[in-house]
Amino acid sequence: MNDSVDGIDYRFEDPALLAEALTHRSAGSVNYERLEFLGDSVLSAVIAARLFERHPEASEGDMSRMRARLVRGSTLADIAAGMDLGRHVQLGEGERKSGGFRRSSILADTYEAVLGAIFLDGGFAACRAVILDRFDPLIDALPAIDELKDPKTRLQEWLQARGRPLPEYLLLEESGADHQKSFRVACRLADAEEQTEQTGGSRRKAEQAAAARMLAQLEAAEA
Repeated sequence: MNDSVDGIDYRFEDPALLAEALTHRSAGSVNYERLEFLGDSVLSAVIAARLFERHPEASEGDMSRMRARLVRGSTLADIAAGMDLGRHVQLGEGERKSGGFRRSSILADTYEAVLGAIFLDGGFAACRAVILDRFDPLIDALPAIDELKDPKTRLQEWLQARGRPLPEYLLLEESGADHQKSFRVACRLADAEEQTEQTGGSRRKAEQAAAARMLAQLEAAEA
């Protein structure tokens, strides 16, 4: 039974924990779901503490945005893919045939499960060291705090700074089948005859796109 995985500088005292962390629910009743829950919590705590140390000037909201960027599923999946973690995951026949070892959600969940297994096997300090080995470079590469804010937040702050009313978002059209909806949304400014329209796969995405376009127009006009 393996006691380590490529890309993680840690050897398990109890390799059974690693085996459990690498077992998808499609492959057995004893699988990684409980370890994933634990690993997610430890990862969030370690990243929160690191951001608190590294960014003494950041507000609670700023740190929340930075943490969300770091621990989002796509980031975890990229880390797991870079370690080729997918080839170690035990999958049921159906998941294996459908390419589950490449699925981003499975890769991200497996990585968190491995962290949970390390926490149980070696304790918090060992797990923290493994996490920071991967995440310190990502923390160093984070964009400026303002750039982490979503377009709707940035537009709202831009308008408030100039004493202007907040924008209004209107759903103009909803189309497509239930599994492939498309939303067309307008971002409208009440104190000016300005409106932008964008579409997206969800209303939220369409609103964010419309806000980004409005903000770009406003900044260009003020330049």
